[in-house]
Amino acid sequence: MSRSLSMTSARKPFAPLVAFVLLLLGAGFLQSTVGTRQVVLLVVGAALGLTLYHAAFGFTSAWRVFINDRRGAGLRAQMVMLAVAVVLFFPALGAGTLFGQPVVGLVAPVGISVVFGAFIFGIGMQLGGGCASGTLFTVGGGNARMLVTLFFFICGSVIATHHVDWWFALPSFPATSIVKSFGVVPALLLSLAVFGIIAVLTVRLEKARHGQLEESVTSEHQGLRRFLRGPWPLVGGAIGLALLNYATLALAGRPWGITSAFALWGAKALSGLGADVSSWAFWQVPGNAKALAAPVWEDITSVMDIGIILGALLAAGLAGRFAPSLKIPLRSLVAAVIGGLLLGYGSRLAYGCNIGAYFSGIASGSVHGWVWLIAAFLGNSVGVRLRPFFFAGERRQVALSGC
Repeated sequence: MSRSLSMTSARKPFAPLVAFVLLLLGAGFLQSTVGTRQVVLLVVGAALGLTLYHAAFGFTSAWRVFINDRRGAGLRAQMVMLAVAVVLFFPALGAGTLFGQPVVGLVAPVGISVVFGAFIFGIGMQLGGGCASGTLFTVGGGNARMLVTLFFFICGSVIATHHVDWWFALPSFPATSIVKSFGVVPALLLSLAVFGIIAVLTVRLEKARHGQLEESVTSEHQGLRRFLRGPWPLVGGAIGLALLNYATLALAGRPWGITSAFALWGAKALSGLGADVSSWAFWQVPGNAKALAAPVWEDITSVMDIGIILGALLAAGLAGRFAPSLKIPLRSLVAAVIGGLLLGYGSRLAYGCNIGAYFSGIASGSVHGWVWLIAAFLGNSVGVRLRPFFFAGERRQVALSGC
């Protein structure tokens, strides 16, 4: 044990130094090739990664704990995050401008592709071990298994781009924003009421199961040391994510997204191998065609995703917890492959993931964000039941919890 502790301690200065140097090099490169805005978006991405890691803000684990054990702290934190986001987003989206710049929300149609895509994404969350944001910040934090999930997440994403024209042709309702349909104030009051109802429901269910709410996370560090080394309170992480998403809206002109970059990376890799990806219907859409033809560092989502990984690496190093291990059980590895494919394929069908469709979709007032939430939660319920087959010891743990 002492050897393990000394090895962990020896890694502490290495990881944050590497992350800091890479961020500096990336900022310098972006400044010289793209411009200041892209540099700031890289920094925002890094701040998102640090926040996700230090607050342990996992959508996947929060839903699993609630489904299995009726502990709702994670879900309540998500409602706080969404509440802060809509208070910030709805006025800006209603006006169409923020700080003098035009802004648009992530609003998408609601149809069969969204329901099915979100459902299999939910299964993939539990098998893959993370959502889109969770995959990135755990990769940055040194989780080697999540590299497998990320690789197949990318594979699933690019495979889906070959099929989405068929999926998107299935019956659907048009993209609908409650901000545009009802107005800013009614949409805001409606959203806050639903968030409140969900939070109250989790409180009642948790108290019915356990008699009292779970105590919040504590830390041996205080003040600046806790800010740098963590762990952060969940609610603090929720507020931080909402503010950083708002910063993304101001800088990029649209909210935070993650998975479009995965499809782009996969498409560029296939193109490099000689595949005629540009002939696929998805990559003939003007915006997608432009992204495919341009260097990857000009893509906002790609830059922010890389920032998330580096920010999480920085956080893990500051916390002294960056200690990757390549010991991955075979069943867990298989789950990462299947989960990654489901995550990638589902996110393209559903017009986004837990960030682009759920967080940013609801923050944009998109009806499809709420449909995504319901379908993905059902998928998570299925995924939770499948997990014990892939993860040793979890079946017994679930049984002991009474689920």
